[in-house]
Amino acid sequence: MQKMISDPRVSKMFSGDRLWSLTAIAVLWLLYAFVFYEVKDDAGPPGVVWSLLIAGGLVILFNTAAIFAMLFHLSEERDEIYGLDLHYLDLKKQK
Repeated sequence: MQKMISDPRVSKMFSGDRLWSLTAIAVLWLLYAFVFYEVKDDAGPPGVVWSLLIAGGLVILFNTAAIFAMLFHLSEERDEIYGLDLHYLDLKKQK
């Protein structure tokens, strides 16, 4: 299959999506750390604290992995994904 010449707007859209995705990961980690710090003293016995730590760690680990998988997929097929968006945006501007 022939590769299309990439529109410069595709790179700009992908860069913006990548920036916001990485920002979301950073905010997620900070929020989980803050909530754990605030809750750990009132959580009860050490077993409960460890359970909270492990469960929260798994949640942010899987969320982080999912976002990185999404970014990998977007980077592989960004011309097709963003090209379709740009096509419809261009059609909307013509009307």
